[in-house]
Amino acid sequence: MTSAAQSRAASRPARNSRPSSGVSAGHSARNRGGQQSGRPAANRTARPPRANRSTPTAARGPFDDLPITIVDTENPPTFTELGLAPQLTTALSRAGIETPFPVQIATIPDAVAGRDVLGRAATGAGKTLAFGLPMIARLEGTDARPRRPRGLVLVPTRELAMQVVDALTPLANTRDLSLRLVAGGLPIAKQISSLVKGVDIVVATPGRLEDLIARRACDLSDVQITVLDEADHMADLGFLPVVRRLLDQTPSGGQRLLFSATLDGDVATLVTKYLTDPVIKALALPTAAVTTMEHHVFTTDLGDKFPLITRIAARDGRTILFTRTKYGAERLSDNLRKVGVSAAPLHGGRTQSQRNRALAAFKDGSVSALVATDVAARGIHVDDVTLVVHVDPPADEKDYLHRSGRTARAGESGRVVTIATPADERPVRQLLKAAGVQPTEHRVSPEAPVVSDVTGARSPSGVALPKQLGGATPAPTRSAGGDRHGRPQSGRPAYGSRPQRSERGGRGARSARPSADGGAPGTRRDRQM
Repeated sequence: MTSAAQSRAASRPARNSRPSSGVSAGHSARNRGGQQSGRPAANRTARPPRANRSTPTAARGPFDDLPITIVDTENPPTFTELGLAPQLTTALSRAGIETPFPVQIATIPDAVAGRDVLGRAATGAGKTLAFGLPMIARLEGTDARPRRPRGLVLVPTRELAMQVVDALTPLANTRDLSLRLVAGGLPIAKQISSLVKGVDIVVATPGRLEDLIARRACDLSDVQITVLDEADHMADLGFLPVVRRLLDQTPSGGQRLLFSATLDGDVATLVTKYLTDPVIKALALPTAAVTTMEHHVFTTDLGDKFPLITRIAARDGRTILFTRTKYGAERLSDNLRKVGVSAAPLHGGRTQSQRNRALAAFKDGSVSALVATDVAARGIHVDDVTLVVHVDPPADEKDYLHRSGRTARAGESGRVVTIATPADERPVRQLLKAAGVQPTEHRVSPEAPVVSDVTGARSPSGVALPKQLGGATPAPTRSAGGDRHGRPQSGRPAYGSRPQRSERGGRGARSARPSADGGAPGTRRDRQM
């Protein structure tokens, strides 16, 4: 979260928190550390219901019925009153951050005191500072030894790791602490060099960290504080075996802070095994029932789907459009540019530099429409995203929650639109019910007034834009739906409608829409290590 977003939402309640893990008692008197890394095993998640299936019920875990933590947002405490040093509060003030968010109010005092913290909250509520500030406060005053970091933040994706480093580096510098980003897709030699010299805090994705440990460039035996950020997403990606191996390499008395938007069975296993007498803070229910977020379903004929998407993407303001596959994201962004919409793709098949450029262009406004896959959903933290569009309905309710969480962040308002064909209507209703959402449903054509009323849709310029941000489109495959060059045949949507391999895995997944019976492709996700 940027300081501007924090400042704008300082007077409004926000939601976010994540679970933590520990393995010994005596948290208030001593530090503890934990880590995670490694290559995830394939992880299959439930598919969306088919049309002939009964309405699903969301999986329940031991933390689903936690009482909601209430904080005083009318007269919130200052950061100093939460236990932070004046130097940190001064640095926050310089960045325009004066008032803590609810997740920070709820968790910082216990984290500063050395307790394990298990936090559940909606995305975009300020959790990076909720774990980052206590970590900085507790680690200052001593130096890291070569190859032995003292603080560890584990995250599921490169983009999220970069966001965390960007947010915490200026604050850590005020206390003479060093941070290092450790993630796949980035030069490993520089990461090894930094670790060999000694780094206080490492922000890492699991696979790359385990690789560096195997190369003897990193040793976790000095880690005092470990943070598991987006723990549920790491579970979805199959990282839990790696997480457990890394936590087992950290001192048993280390402090662990675990934050997540949902606390289902896999995350509960981590909590039970690795957290010692954790302070539990539940600031939001695991649903998308955010009061500042509107949910709509646009049902349209298959032949009208691309024209509808085009008009929505041509709107003013930042828009994120989610597709199911990498090919669908590339194809859709290319076709949007051909009709005059400034769009860029973001998915696991692009290089890190390409992804960085796409996000930078989206943030500075030179690109107004970001076309992303689920793998990228957790790494997109951009202010003022006012509309999220599910071009392809998500595979399950958790994906819906995290895609939708890219808007209405930190108390801001936003809208979420799911585009469905008539064949999708029933499975989409079931999925949204499982997500705790009661959307407004509309039967629309591309030029229906309600489309403009809800999204601000308008006709694109029709003037083709040059291909932006570089990078080649994945090679299309031959199928009945298109010719050998990937050009759609008559009656087909103008992007990615042929069977492709989903970014989450499985052959036969359609990037333009799910199968007619509402089934989803396989759910093995691209690894981001």
